[in-house]
Amino acid sequence: MPVLTKERNLLFTRTRYQYGSLRLKQRQLRADAWEFRYYVDDGAAGRKRQHTTIGTIEDYPTEASARIAVQALLLKLNDETPRAALHVPTFATVLDKFEQDEMPERYSTMTAYKSMLKVHIRPKWGDYPLDRLKPMAIEQWLRDLELAPKSKAHVRSLMHVVFRCAERWCLIEMGKNPISLVRVKNSSKRLKRPRILTVEQFFAMLPHLKEPYRTMVTLAQCLGLRVSEIMGLQWADFDFEEQRLLVQRSVVHGRVDEVKTEYSKDYVPLDKRLAAVLLNWRKTSPFNASEDWVFANPATGKPYYQEEIQKTHLKAAAEAAGLGRDVGWHTFRHSYRSWLDESGAPMKVQQELMRHASIQTTMNVYGQAMSSSKRKANSKVVTMVLGAKAEGSEERAQKRAKKSAH
Repeated sequence: MPVLTKERNLLFTRTRYQYGSLRLKQRQLRADAWEFRYYVDDGAAGRKRQHTTIGTIEDYPTEASARIAVQALLLKLNDETPRAALHVPTFATVLDKFEQDEMPERYSTMTAYKSMLKVHIRPKWGDYPLDRLKPMAIEQWLRDLELAPKSKAHVRSLMHVVFRCAERWCLIEMGKNPISLVRVKNSSKRLKRPRILTVEQFFAMLPHLKEPYRTMVTLAQCLGLRVSEIMGLQWADFDFEEQRLLVQRSVVHGRVDEVKTEYSKDYVPLDKRLAAVLLNWRKTSPFNASEDWVFANPATGKPYYQEEIQKTHLKAAAEAAGLGRDVGWHTFRHSYRSWLDESGAPMKVQQELMRHASIQTTMNVYGQAMSSSKRKANSKVVTMVLGAKAEGSEERAQKRAKKSAH
């Protein structure tokens, strides 16, 4: 019988699940730390011992808490181990691995994910073994959450994404994502209807805004841009000769990022009257080079924080105009869509101007027509039903009533 070579021995060696070892390492100048020791495959050299610091005794006061923290690393170490499927991790372990390896790069999305994980998902489900999370229990939990239906849908969607990752990591059976069976009722329903400004209300608000906020608001209402896109504008994005603007980045909390979706990155038309407003601002702004931010904070040369402008300037201007304080940056985007409807723009044109991926978003989320448009449209239908003859009969009846009174 031929002697097996070292390479063939390695090939037929059964891979075992690795648990590693955890110990508390004493340190003189700093707090004692938990050290995790394990093996890694170093190719032809065989297995090599490694160690990493998990955290200090202050971070993890007990060995049990330190072991929970190390489970995400164990998942990575045992990715190719056949017995890995027999080891059922806690949902917190899966969340740790998700946060390490799968978090979106876009800052605003990543921030929203981390918030949902920290505030809602991890406190409730983190200690559960992965196979103990059942659709009905999750659905009932979502139903009891004190969140708007749309926010509940976001939480559900994130849990679905995490379980999709668990499928890919072979921690659950393919096609057995429990969140697929979880329903969120009225997920598209808003608890509060978005504020829509009339033309008169918009112009009543403008005099109460100083520059550059007045130009920001004018730009928002004329183009329906998201505030993150407005903060991300540079002068090089404007082509004043071709009368167009390329929306290609966003800024949130001072961080430069991609726009929301691939459909958001697009050219939008630049009317010559709006171009004149922007060029006038460029003349007075100290930041007017091509690479400068259009709306830069004079103290830093970097984009403003939009939340502070909304809190300090927009709401104050709306209140001074008698509109209340429920006006925010997204009010102008909703109003822009409504004004497009008022102008009679075809739905496909509205979708492209809003830069929506789906026309359903344009119709459902932003589809609130102005009351004057509703009244005018309704009157046309009434005229069709009752006709000019009915209108004439009503006028004659009113004249007869006046004669009788005399």
